Amino acid sequence: MRTTTKWIHGEEFESRQDHHPVRLDGSGKHGVSPKAVLLSALAACSGIDVVEILRKMRVPFESLEIDAQARMTTTIPKIFEHIELVFRIDADPKSEERIHKAIRLSLDKYCGVATMLRKNCAISYRLMVGGKSLLSSS
Repeated sequence: MRTTTKWIHGEEFESRQDHHPVRLDGSGKHGVSPKAVLLSALAACSGIDVVEILRKMRVPFESLEIDAQARMTTTIPKIFEHIELVFRIDADPKSEERIHKAIRLSLDKYCGVATMLRKNCAISYRLMVGGKSLLSSS
């Protein structure tokens, strides 16, 4: 894997993998902050796994949205201390246990981003199926 990152001006950069650009901005005014990209990468990595696992389990769902929130340390360098993922899925509540299993498999076994981040911070998740908050995991 390789990316190329070019300084634009101020705190703005453009990073590319192949021909796919991502605008990064330390101030957050004209692009996403680098740490937010890391949170997004965790959510997407786990989301890809969950979608694939649920398809293999034949669990039908209409939509999946993942919110990622990180608590930061107060000392410099400020790093993630704890990350909470909230998985919102439009699926039959009877599928709750299989959805939890898919999320746990992703976060504990398949998602490389989660594995890398877990070396420095805790990752927990909550699951909402059909708008109802269900069990959470730490």
